[in-house]
Amino acid sequence: MSDGDGGGLRSVSRAIRSLELFAEHGELGVTDLGRRLGVHKATASRLAATLAEHGLVERDPFTDRYRLGFGVIRLAGAAIASLDLVSTSRSLLEELAESTRETVNLGVRSADGVVYIDQVSGARSIVSVSWVGRRTPMHCSSNGKVLLAHMDETERDELLAPPLERLTSKTIVDPDVLRTQLADIRRRGYAQTLDELEEGLNAVAAPIFGGDGSVVASISVSGPAFRMRAVDLPRIARMTIDAATAASRRLGYSDRRRKSQG
Repeated sequence: MSDGDGGGLRSVSRAIRSLELFAEHGELGVTDLGRRLGVHKATASRLAATLAEHGLVERDPFTDRYRLGFGVIRLAGAAIASLDLVSTSRSLLEELAESTRETVNLGVRSADGVVYIDQVSGARSIVSVSWVGRRTPMHCSSNGKVLLAHMDETERDELLAPPLERLTSKTIVDPDVLRTQLADIRRRGYAQTLDELEEGLNAVAAPIFGGDGSVVASISVSGPAFRMRAVDLPRIARMTIDAATAASRRLGYSDRRRKSQG
């Protein structure tokens, strides 16, 4: 079968359909897989082998049949964890949005950026743009700076090593300046950005800790600079920290445990 224009998309579609077939039937040989996909046995064999390389399926050495692998469980676990985080934190986001009357977001790490998995708009967010599903750089967002601040030092240095993108005239792109700022974030418990991600947008964010003491997400409050003035940010940050602390406790985090590990 030719892999002309759109061949890559066809391959992705076949891979997804293959995983669905394994989920439906438990185990399949490459002949049966090829028949159900409508492709030659050799194509099905290459597809199954590629999925196996990534741990998404595994081959039974006695029957040569394939079944779903532990890689699928890992991906499902990550998705379920995000859903649990949303359901656990939702009421706290709503309370924070009500008290600040600004937009509240829940962010998690996505590779070298931050992706927003939930949002609640406050009363003053007349024209609200949804950030859910949107991905932003770490170095210039309040959520990202929180995640960077609590990251392993080696991993953090890797993310600060490449040339950092300047999104506005206020975006900080000097790694040394950022490292100093990240140390302050760890000390005071929250991050803030002033016109760094978007012109006229200010924000504060605080970390959510998981049961093992690691930072699993961050809660942010953002709004226009004329309402969320620099002088107002410490007060809003205090409310954000309280919400993040409550979310951490719901996830089984104990501050005493973290201190004993430190």
